[in-house]
Amino acid sequence: MKRTERLAEATAPDGTVLTLYRHDGAYSIRVGGIELMTTRRHHSEDKLAEVACRPLQQRKGARVLIGGLGLGFTLRAALASLGADASVIVAEIVGAVIDWNSNPDFALSVDALADRRVEIRHEDIVTVLKRSARAFDAIILDVDNGADALTTTGNARLYNDVGIHMAVAALRPNGCLAYWSAGSDRAFEESLRNAGLSVDVVRVRAHETSGGFHTLFIGRT
Repeated sequence: MKRTERLAEATAPDGTVLTLYRHDGAYSIRVGGIELMTTRRHHSEDKLAEVACRPLQQRKGARVLIGGLGLGFTLRAALASLGADASVIVAEIVGAVIDWNSNPDFALSVDALADRRVEIRHEDIVTVLKRSARAFDAIILDVDNGADALTTTGNARLYNDVGIHMAVAALRPNGCLAYWSAGSDRAFEESLRNAGLSVDVVRVRAHETSGGFHTLFIGRT
């Protein structure tokens, strides 16, 4: 039986502890013993970026903001869906998560981070949104499990009315605001509509062919 390796640990600004594990070639990040993300199941993260970015493939100079680096799957899927002149900013509040993805000893996101279209910011996504009025064609928020924040308490700000309006204000015309969530949330869906967005709710498997479902909230201006 192959052992589970505890590779590294990081503390978020609010004191939340994230731990990086490896088992049989697969990586996972856990919070309080709960698996937050894994390289074995990332289909819903891939689809989140594809749905948000594919319509921008032919848009000249498209600009995309991703909240949360995670294990890099959202970023890689966004890059695959965008044109050569696009730019992608990734805001990640936990510096160690950036380090893990940049570490060539871990099979994570070294190549994606080296893409010339990518800018990584060790910064709170809320801070980026506040100073980015009408700056992005798509904003992809995959910072937590949904409106019920699991990792950092500050993430909850992104899901209330103030946070939603802040994100909408950072969109260019015909922009897309996309959220990943572990489950459905009718109240959150209604909040997106009240912010003036047309909203599609998409249920996507965590793994391409099996396992549970996650929810994508896709809002368009």
